[in-house]
Amino acid sequence: MKVRYLHTMVRVLDLEKTMAFFHLLGLEETRRIDNEKGRFTLVFMAAPGQPECPVELTWNWDGDDGLPSDSRHFGHLAYRVEDIYEMCQRLMDAGVTINRPPRDGHMAFVRSPDNISIELLQEGEALPPQEPWASMQNTGHW
Repeated sequence: MKVRYLHTMVRVLDLEKTMAFFHLLGLEETRRIDNEKGRFTLVFMAAPGQPECPVELTWNWDGDDGLPSDSRHFGHLAYRVEDIYEMCQRLMDAGVTINRPPRDGHMAFVRSPDNISIELLQEGEALPPQEPWASMQNTGHW
């Protein structure tokens, strides 16, 4: 039996804030569904050239009392990036906390506005350790 990845769905509290966060990661909106009867919006975002690997942002028009919760039961989304230091700097400059800095030049974790854990992995070999990342401490959890 064949299995094919479709998408990862996460519930969000503030659709615009969350879309702006994923846009910082380089993702683009690929599809949107507004369901008036169900009173929700689904926004699919994916990395350029990878529409087959989207994250589905589910926003309930009437709110969601459970958000933002810890969401660690969900796990995390993972994205491979060309330059982990450049991506972390871009996120930090936009006010995103780097929860687990890329001290090893290979892996970092951040959280979305809805507390979704995002793993960033360096493409190819790890980059040489570089400041300020090499001595930066963890913040919170991921």
